[in-house]
This record gives sequence, structure tokens and C-alpha cells, in this order.
Amino acid sequence: MMIKPHPGARLPEAGEGKRGEEGYLGYLLRQAAGAHRLRMERGLADIAVTLPQFLVLTMLAAYPGHSNADLARVALLTPQTVSVIVANLERMGALARRPHAVHGRIQHLDLTELGVALLAECRARAHAVERDLTAGLSASEEQAIRRWLVRVATNEGAGKTAPA
Repeated sequence: MMIKPHPGARLPEAGEGKRGEEGYLGYLLRQAAGAHRLRMERGLADIAVTLPQFLVLTMLAAYPGHSNADLARVALLTPQTVSVIVANLERMGALARRPHAVHGRIQHLDLTELGVALLAECRARAHAVERDLTAGLSASEEQAIRRWLVRVATNEGAGKTAPA
């Protein structure tokens, strides 16, 4: 049986109905992630850096000497996407490749001076977005949210889920 929408019925805005506190946690996480991504994209737009580029710059600075595949895993991107991003960042002058000391085919990626400066500008904008995101939260509330998100991401404390 097909249920037809009531004439004139509108879909709920974010924060209403199933898009609000009544919604499934997984959906609410996805909705929040989408809203955060949009804010970050807007914050980075005028310096012509995409959110995935910012993630790769961040992870490269934090974990130097790792492969594109490793960067992809920690940036939550595909290896193919990271390869394109690395090529674009190299073309921009934000990173440089250098050969491995022993293995000739392996190349290390390093941030250039331009890359370090670009990452600093991106971080300033990301911090502004995060300040807005956490406005009104106490330090302990923010820490509790961070701990919960890490638990969700690492699946710590998860019990076996079975249909009821």
C-alpha cells in the first residue's frame, strides 16, 4: 500500500520531527556532518582550498612520511581521491615529493613553505567554525561529546546488536 503525502504537507526542517531529537542517531550524525561540511567549505572557499585538501594537508603535517593510502585512511578518503588531491596540491606548490632514501620508487610528501602557510590559514578558519560549533557548551560538555564521538568511531563499548 502506497502512502500519499497530505496535500500541502511540508517536509520538516533540520531540528524538527525525525530530523530533530526524535530522529535516529545515525541520521542525526549524518545530518550534523553535512552541516559541518557545508560550514567548512564556506569557510575555506575564498582561499580556494577544499575540505578534502585541508584534511590531506592536516594529516600530512601530523603524520609525515606515510603513503597516499595511509593518508587516505586517516583522512577518510579513497586512495584515488588522495592521489588527485596530492597532484593538485603539488601543482599549487603546497607540497613537494622527494625520493625515499633506499627505495627509489617510493616518494615522500612534504609540505612546502607555501603548504605550511596555507595549512595555518585553513586551521584558523577551521578553529572559527569549531568555536561557533561549541558556542554555549561548557568545557566538560564539549569533552563529553568528543569522548562519545571517539567511542562511536572506534566502536568501543559496543555490544552485539540484534533485532528486537
